[in-house]
Amino acid sequence: MHSGAPLVAVLGSLRQTDSFVSIMAASSREHVLSLYRLLLKESKKFPSYNYRTYALRRVRDAFRENRTVEDPKVVEELLNRARESLAIIQRQVSIGKMYEIQKTVVEQEEKKSD
Repeated sequence: MHSGAPLVAVLGSLRQTDSFVSIMAASSREHVLSLYRLLLKESKKFPSYNYRTYALRRVRDAFRENRTVEDPKVVEELLNRARESLAIIQRQVSIGKMYEIQKTVVEQEEKKSD
């Protein structure tokens, strides 16, 4: 009977580790989704239609492409790259707002005739 005690302790610690891993995975998932939403939100601020649609498409494609990645090191590297991209997008949006741009045909509002 005494030899079973270490096995119970090991199994108990595995359960705790599994729950810790699932909590960390959930936390990481929330962090990834938060970063994804922030990238989309910032990309929508581009004054230029072409830059805006390109940025939105690239963000969505990159996250779809990497949604099955589970290696923590790779995930952390991808998150760092996404943070760098977020900083670039924010800078470019700020610069883009400094200059007046001409709207494209796609963006122009239809003129209503009275």
